[in-house]
Amino acid sequence: MTPQDRHEQARRLSESCLKAGRKEKSTIVGAFCLATGLNRKYAIGLLRRPPEPRRRGVHRRACTYGAATIRVLETIWEAADFPWSVRLKAMIPLWLPWVATRIEVTEETKAELAKISPRTIDRRLRLVRVASRRRLYGRTKPGTLLKHQIPVRTERWDVDEPGWGEIDLVSHSGSCAEGEFAHSMSFTDIHSTWCETRAVLGKGQTGVLAALSSIRDDLPFQLRGLDCDNGSEFINHHVWAFCRRHTVQLTRGRPYKKDDNAHVEQKNWTHVRRLVGWERIDTAQAVELLNELYRNEWRWMMNLFQPSVKLLRKERTGARVRRVYDTPATPLDRLLRDNQGDAARLAELVARRDRLDPFTLSDRIEHMIARVHQAARHTAQPATSTSAALGKQRLSTTHPLLSPPPQGGGRKTEALDATQ
Repeated sequence: MTPQDRHEQARRLSESCLKAGRKEKSTIVGAFCLATGLNRKYAIGLLRRPPEPRRRGVHRRACTYGAATIRVLETIWEAADFPWSVRLKAMIPLWLPWVATRIEVTEETKAELAKISPRTIDRRLRLVRVASRRRLYGRTKPGTLLKHQIPVRTERWDVDEPGWGEIDLVSHSGSCAEGEFAHSMSFTDIHSTWCETRAVLGKGQTGVLAALSSIRDDLPFQLRGLDCDNGSEFINHHVWAFCRRHTVQLTRGRPYKKDDNAHVEQKNWTHVRRLVGWERIDTAQAVELLNELYRNEWRWMMNLFQPSVKLLRKERTGARVRRVYDTPATPLDRLLRDNQGDAARLAELVARRDRLDPFTLSDRIEHMIARVHQAARHTAQPATSTSAALGKQRLSTTHPLLSPPPQGGGRKTEALDATQ
């Protein structure tokens, strides 16, 4: 019997015990002691003055931080691209002077911001995070179909023939991920460092499969294996059937482990971002022009004229690690050196390289990427109703720390160095 049960029994017998005579009182006390196991003297005192029942209720503390404090937090959080609460707490002293020029921040609000904890920030911003429903860490969502049928590959790529490569998508959504926009599909061959890129509008099965087929047809060697991330654009029945039909081994990396696809992640900068930049591309005309550039001038420049280096091994001496690279060579020269690939296609590429002027090719690339961005600017940036976009609009500023990344292509005519 619990203490609560004994107290409840004492409250029931208390009135009867007080009204009873001497003999009946002794009988009631004896029965109560027998039922509860209490000492007789303690039981008599409990029957004389039984404790009052406790009033049960939910104890709620008053909100320590006011609406103005939470508004400042939301403003910084949205403008800083939704950082983790511990990082957000550290950002407050740096961002507070800039926020004070846009919204009113009192001394009381500053004092509350100085003492708020990261855990409290998580609790108070939970509703805003759920309401926005915004994907904070990328433009792709994990695919669940066939996830257990596609094996995970984590070991180091150690291949001695071309055809085994990694594939990934790079989004061109600009500062807004609403609606349909273009993606660049990048393929990187591990052995020869040969790269192919295609532009697709959206991530539908038709565009993705067409880009995969185009890459497979244009490769100067047989496609043997594809290693991708866990995005739903690759982990689905259509890509799985495509790989089985063409005897291509499909593997995937571990979730949230970009190092599993390090080769293509590196090329995402040198072969896509450096050329296209971060501007939004959402028109069919711009995608068609970008695809024309990818399949011709850019492909010839990066595979025929741009040498790359490959990491051979790492040598550790104490705490220092020394990386040993091979001799820089273009992807075409690597295929010719190892005598691997389709001989007719390689001969055609060699003849094309002999005819092409790399300086003229560079000028044509600059002209084509300018046309792509001109076609992309025909449509206005789509409006968004989410609180995240409203926060970014509210904090638009010319300060370099808060300004958006550079728009347009990041490639310069004088910066065509060797890529790694």
